[in-house]
Amino acid sequence: MKRNVSFAGLALLLAGATVLAQEEKPDAQDVGRALGNGHYSPYAGRDYPTRVFWGDTHLHTAVSVDAGATGCRLGPDEAYRFAKGEEVTTSTGQRVKLSRPLDFLVVSDHSEMYGLMPQLIGGDSTILATEKGRRWHDLIRKGGEDAVKAMWEILFATTERKPPIDTAAIVSSAWRANNASAERHNEPGRFTAFIGYEWTSAPNGNNLHRVVVFRDGAEKANRTQPYSQYDSPNPEDLWGAMSAYEKATGGRVLAIPHNGNISGGLMFSDVDFVGKALTHDYAATRSQREPLYEVTQQKGDGETHPLLSPNDEFANYERWDKLNLMGTEAQKPAMFPYEYARSALERGLAFEQKLGANPFRFGMIGSTDSHVGVSAVEEDNYFGKMPQYEPSAHRWDHLAIDYKPDPKLNVFGWELVASGYAAVWAKENTREAIFDAMERKEVYATTGSRMTVRFFGGWDFDEKDASSRTPAAAGYRKGVPMGGDLGAAPAGKAPTFLVGAMKDPIGGNLDRIQIVKGWVDAKGETHEKVYDVAWSGDRKPDPRTGNVPLVGSTVDVANATWTNTIGAVELLAAWRDPAFDPKQRAFYYARVIEIPTPRWTAYDAKRFGITMDAKVPMTTTERAYTSPIWYSPPAAR
Repeated sequence: MKRNVSFAGLALLLAGATVLAQEEKPDAQDVGRALGNGHYSPYAGRDYPTRVFWGDTHLHTAVSVDAGATGCRLGPDEAYRFAKGEEVTTSTGQRVKLSRPLDFLVVSDHSEMYGLMPQLIGGDSTILATEKGRRWHDLIRKGGEDAVKAMWEILFATTERKPPIDTAAIVSSAWRANNASAERHNEPGRFTAFIGYEWTSAPNGNNLHRVVVFRDGAEKANRTQPYSQYDSPNPEDLWGAMSAYEKATGGRVLAIPHNGNISGGLMFSDVDFVGKALTHDYAATRSQREPLYEVTQQKGDGETHPLLSPNDEFANYERWDKLNLMGTEAQKPAMFPYEYARSALERGLAFEQKLGANPFRFGMIGSTDSHVGVSAVEEDNYFGKMPQYEPSAHRWDHLAIDYKPDPKLNVFGWELVASGYAAVWAKENTREAIFDAMERKEVYATTGSRMTVRFFGGWDFDEKDASSRTPAAAGYRKGVPMGGDLGAAPAGKAPTFLVGAMKDPIGGNLDRIQIVKGWVDAKGETHEKVYDVAWSGDRKPDPRTGNVPLVGSTVDVANATWTNTIGAVELLAAWRDPAFDPKQRAFYYARVIEIPTPRWTAYDAKRFGITMDAKVPMTTTERAYTSPIWYSPPAAR
């Protein structure tokens, strides 16, 4: 027979203090009535991402012409092994290992002359039979300045309209070899090896590069080849090639732009590649094909710029704003609105208001863009952009870009940034699950730190949700995660956001969490505001500006260390927009700032016993940027 069990009796039973006859044990209905839900376990029935996976979607190996020309000798196999946590020896003979393995990797070698360099360096007879192939081979063998000369010749050759050497057979063979390597290293549930490449359009030396990532394995990916700027330098043609692949194979593919900060104002332009005004179809296609933007990497941080965000005290972070990609043109402030992520997100709202579609509706990730075959961008384990920037006593003052018209604009090794990584909230570590999370934009960027960040938007979050030890349960139940859309505004309500962060276990404590809001008014003018919503310690916001004072610093530069005696291990808050207008389109994203810690230059100064110029920064404030959550007025839905 059944027996009703009180909550107290049930507690004793679950604690093992009461023994009942078999026929008197409570059934599921008894338990449900006692607990108010169907389960004792808070995790039963949970069907949402519960783990963040860490990876790099932008890594080059010796297969890329520029990496190979500058001395990289590591291939895809070494890159995957390193990402999995193995120790490898770099092209300069140094042993290197990650502090912790990554969960996924995209080897994204340049599509232009894909696979040429290993053949060129190896003295392939077909390559040496060409005038340029023989010249480049001889220069690279000489090394030193001759190899650098060959590198620049090869790099500029990739901007031509036709390949300088017919490499069709090499491309096909190298692509299949790359895909076979990805298959060997892909271990569903443990490590994901994505197939991908980088399309490298650079009109007049301006960066329009995209990394192309496949959801599929080699069986489908082998039915295409890397699309290059020799096929077309126009992003719309790349999107067409992606569509053709999907139609022919039933597969799926996405593209990730990067380094708008060196695009000469082209990355987020008001016009398309041929100078025509943007249309609804262009905007809709771009947002579909390019759901993500690589907002931080070694060639500078691309969130915003002090001239675009003068009221943002954290805007001046790791800027690369002197020259375009190839160093052929100096950057001008008029270019900046078309080069940075926050400005693009704001202008995307204005385009949506005008066109009915948003061309710049992207989530944000970080990645390395390393050309040394290893994804090593932790500040104390930084192995540089190219082999000549692997650890040495002189890499900090090594000339990266020699700008003849004005040497004051030259770029030096110390200006390289130890950044970044991609963080993905997915249900499992597989190609399918991680790719799908990237498509829905449930991702965030970090500058190298592995802090855990959650961000949800809705209409009913409150302080009770922020005090929960399982905030994601409330986040998914009452709202949408990063990358999502808020529903229609209930009468009289403003959007609320649940945001939380935990420090990297081996990194710096957290200074604060901020929410960045951008919106467009009825006139089509864009606006932004940064709110401090959670912070460590007992600091009080400035009553005039609302800004929380800086957290201070514990960095010992001379010894390249710090203490976590300031800051917080975790921060969690529920925040309501105090200036919400339900008639205005808006976006919101979270930015998490760590306390100051030593920059890679401080570690180099300590380990090599060198003194750097006073202008070289020795500390950094690592950070994370979540994908936005968007709001649209009901009439616009």
